[in-house]
Amino acid sequence: MAEHPHATLVRKGFEAFTRGDMDTLRELIAKDATHHVPGTHPLSGDFKGQDAILDMYRRLGEETEGSMRLEMLGIAVDGRGHAVGMCRVTADRQGRHLDDTGCIVFRIVGDKVTDLDECVEDMEKNDAFWS
Repeated sequence: MAEHPHATLVRKGFEAFTRGDMDTLRELIAKDATHHVPGTHPLSGDFKGQDAILDMYRRLGEETEGSMRLEMLGIAVDGRGHAVGMCRVTADRQGRHLDDTGCIVFRIVGDKVTDLDECVEDMEKNDAFWS
């Protein structure tokens, strides 16, 4: 059975993020997209537009000195423009280690991601890691 196109798009995005391939991510994300990051830490909040989103991704890499890894656990789609990418996130930063499960709920219009709503399993653990 062929993978749904929205699942393929999300998988391609996760793979590009893992490689640090910002050019591919720019192709997948709408110019006016928003990525919502939960929590109260310095990298939480709403990142509006491709440039702001890609800059936030760059900062994640810098803050973790490239140690951030995403292990894809699965992708679910509804066939109506929504997809959920579930993953395990590990990273090291300033002597701390993060190992958590999370997901991103994607809104897809045409062949572009227009909204990314991130969720984490342990909000306090994430806030402590990124603060």
